[in-house]
Amino acid sequence: MRFSTRAVDLDERLEEGEPVTEYVARLAREKARVSADPGELVLAADTTVAVGQTVLGKPRDEREARQMLRKLAGRAHQVASGVALFDVDTDRLELEVVSSRVRIAEMSDEEIRWYVETGEPADKAGAYAIQGLGALFVEEIEGNYTNVVGLPLPATARLFRRLGFELLDFRDAAPDES
Repeated sequence: MRFSTRAVDLDERLEEGEPVTEYVARLAREKARVSADPGELVLAADTTVAVGQTVLGKPRDEREARQMLRKLAGRAHQVASGVALFDVDTDRLELEVVSSRVRIAEMSDEEIRWYVETGEPADKAGAYAIQGLGALFVEEIEGNYTNVVGLPLPATARLFRRLGFELLDFRDAAPDES
């Protein structure tokens, strides 16, 4: 078995009145179908951070990263991931949405400035990475840690089983270098 990764070009704007969980589900479904070729099993996911109904995607620049971190500091937020697994040959798509609650510590302007200057927030939804230096500021998690990282692994394993595969069977697969 071989696997490869590929980026897809989608309009990822939140639709008017769209709940966060429906938003990540829609994007995961669209990513799976858009990137599919015959004979493939496609895993696609989308994760976002939301404070109330305000979605915090990836910051465009350091100024926006600082704004996001100020908004998150000292409060709880939701991390929602949509995960889709699409079997192109059978046209079956399985989907799960996982949601976690994360509470970020109070952060001083100096801490925010330091963290943003590390570069870590640049390509992370909500401008932090729990699996990196951002963990310094995570006070509490309710839900699945791997969801907050960006791919909820227990949900992913369930999707594979629903389509008749065991995720562990792919453990020796090598990446496609082409």
